[in-house]
Amino acid sequence: MIYNVKGTLTYAEPTFAVVECGGVGFKCYVSMTTLKELPSPNQEVNLYTYMSVREDAIDLFGFYTVDELEAFKLLISVSGIGPKAAIAILSVLTPSKLSIAISSGDVRSIQMAQGVGKKTAERVVLELKDKMVGIGSAAAADVQSVQSVASSSDAQEAVEVLVSLGFSQSDAATVVGAMDKSMSVDDMVRKGLRQLSSQL
Repeated sequence: MIYNVKGTLTYAEPTFAVVECGGVGFKCYVSMTTLKELPSPNQEVNLYTYMSVREDAIDLFGFYTVDELEAFKLLISVSGIGPKAAIAILSVLTPSKLSIAISSGDVRSIQMAQGVGKKTAERVVLELKDKMVGIGSAAAADVQSVQSVASSSDAQEAVEVLVSLGFSQSDAATVVGAMDKSMSVDDMVRKGLRQLSSQL
């Protein structure tokens, strides 16, 4: 198993990057999240990797961070999610945002990935709800906020109102989860609107 490749980035396009190490160019399939972090060609880069071995192909997948690699491994553990679908999900959601989406049951955000339908997205939420904690460490506080929504019917109602106004389940649950649960639904919605609107 190749854990990482470190060398010169010789080529990159939306689906893969080539890293040259010791005269050998390794083609690594990458997500848009990793692609955005890559340096300019001919600069040094380090990618954490996962090797997929099938009867008809051996593919190498590259990730800019360990968090993204770990999220990828969890995604492909879900029945019906192959490496390409996992890359598609990580192209629309960073590991931190994926953690929040799963914690809040935000199926719609996961569905935004190319080739991922509603049933598959629901399976991701169901099977990874307790496993994504700790992936994307920057999201730990937000995940706790999201989980706290379940303890308050008013908070749940406020989230539903914000979602009906066009905000994502993840964003609505994150802002409402951080609020004082003694607030009224109307106050939560008003405050949530202010915070979410300022992020647009």
